[in-house]
Order: sequence, then C-alpha cells, then structure tokens
Amino acid sequence: MGTTQQTSKTLCSSASLRLCVKNNLAPEPSNRQTVKPSNRFLTFEGEEGTGKSTHIRLLAARLRSLGHEVVTTREPGGTPLCEAIRGLLQYDSCGEAPVPAAETLLFCASRAQLVENVIRPALKRGAWVLSDRFYDSTYAYQGYGRGFDLAKLRSIMEFAICGVRPSLTFLLDADPDTENARLADRFAAGQAADRFEREAAEFHARVREGFRRLAEEEPDRIRIIRTDGPIEAAQAAIWSAVAP
Repeated sequence: MGTTQQTSKTLCSSASLRLCVKNNLAPEPSNRQTVKPSNRFLTFEGEEGTGKSTHIRLLAARLRSLGHEVVTTREPGGTPLCEAIRGLLQYDSCGEAPVPAAETLLFCASRAQLVENVIRPALKRGAWVLSDRFYDSTYAYQGYGRGFDLAKLRSIMEFAICGVRPSLTFLLDADPDTENARLADRFAAGQAADRFEREAAEFHARVREGFRRLAEEEPDRIRIIRTDGPIEAAQAAIWSAVAP
C-alpha cells in the first residue's frame, strides 16, 4: 500500500490532500445531537435485493429528523455525467456493451467525478454522505467477479478517490433465495434487469464471496448487517453503529 499512497499523493494537490484528511473530522454543531464525527461518510454495499436503497432512505430520514444535513447518492450515478455512465454500464445505452476492462475504468471514472463534485464538498461543509455502493463494489464485482487483479484495482482506485474513503461501510447480506425473490418482484413490477442482474449464478457466487472476504479483511470498517429478517432489526443494528 505504501507505493499506492505515494502515487495518490503525487496525483493530488496538497490542498486536496488536506481535505482528504480533514473532511471526516469536522466537529458537530453544539445544538445537534452528538454523533460519532468520524462516521459522516457511510457506504452501503451488497448484492442486489439486499435492501440498500431502503436502509439508506430510513437512515437519512432519521439523521435529518435530528437536524443533520444528509446527502444521499449512488454508484454509478449521482451527477449528470455519472448517470450517463450508469446507462452505459448497466443498460448498454450506447448500443454496445463495455468489455470488462472498459467496464472497470468507467466505474472508476464515475467515482472520480462523484468524489470531486458531490462527496468531498459535502464532507467539507460537515454534511453526512450516504452512498449506495463505493469502491468495495468494484473489488467484489470486477475483482472477485470478473477476476481482475486486486492490487491493480487498488492502484486505479487510489487515482480515482484521491484519499476520500468511507469511515464505515454496511455490507447488507441476505440469503440468495430472499435476494432473488425481491428481484423477481421488481421485474414483475416492470423494472428491466441490468447487465449485472443478468449474470450467471456462478458470477454472483463469486461476488458474494468477495464481499465476505473484504469484510474479513476490514472488520472495523465493514459491518455485516443481515437484511432477510425484519427491517426494524436491521435498522437498529445500523443505528447502533452510527449513534453514540
């Protein structure tokens, strides 16, 4: 990691690096409920059908009810350019599917844009940022799923994020039957399956294993939350990690 960090420092300006260090540590205003200041950038990971959007919405509502500014975003997406990239990646909006290497680089391009235009400014002003996916998804889907070398992916990722990392990640996990049932409900309601949802079961098994390995490597940052039970139980587990 030392070589990767040196590369990142070379690519980022000194002012940008200072923001990378400080953006998660701004003090909370005294008139708001005290919350852990280092937890302002939260990411939600997991396969489709695990409830990421639901739990982001619920947590955002709870934080806002306490007077906090909350920015919710998603990957790929979150800005006009990133949403255009989302169309390319998930729905072949240009009429041509990206090859695996192009797919990986497009995800990183979207992430770089999102970091500089949305995440970093929000953290600088003391807002909470809740993101539906971040770089752990690239490691799981493109690393474990597609088989790309993780060390190379980390080097590319450092270039894209320039030091901005989530302080806490919730890995939402449900059994495959539950996930598939939830996806079937979406498709029955008229939502089209994207490129990743159409992948074979073997691909999703590799992705699932990848997420679990990432959680084993960083247990302090990545918290596994079971979401195949009551929503209230999962939300209570998430809130206990966020609240003092």
